[in-house]
Amino acid sequence: MHELGIVFYIIRDVKQVAEENSVKHVSKVVMNIGEVSTVVPEYLTDCWRWAADKEDLLRGCELEVQTIGAVSFCEDCKTEFGTVAHGKTCPCCGSGKTYLLRGNEVEIKEIEIKEE
Repeated sequence: MHELGIVFYIIRDVKQVAEENSVKHVSKVVMNIGEVSTVVPEYLTDCWRWAADKEDLLRGCELEVQTIGAVSFCEDCKTEFGTVAHGKTCPCCGSGKTYLLRGNEVEIKEIEIKEE
């Protein structure tokens, strides 16, 4: 389960941003997780709860996961298509000359704090 390692990186980055901005408590972290990123959102949130509650800065902090759909691009016919539904083969022209445009993200989108 690599989600725990990802959570440790998220916590490290949130702590750094909080320190740079003199934040004492973070109430919510919003993540963009790509549909084909290999991250299982349920595992990520389970690991988050365990790890975040060990940090004063993050105790009780919510983790919200927003899924980014996987979209590929066909170099032959210049079409965008759903990667999960069609794989690497373009549904319009049958070409295999495709590449992933989005859907592999694992990124912090927002860090929310409570006003003191």
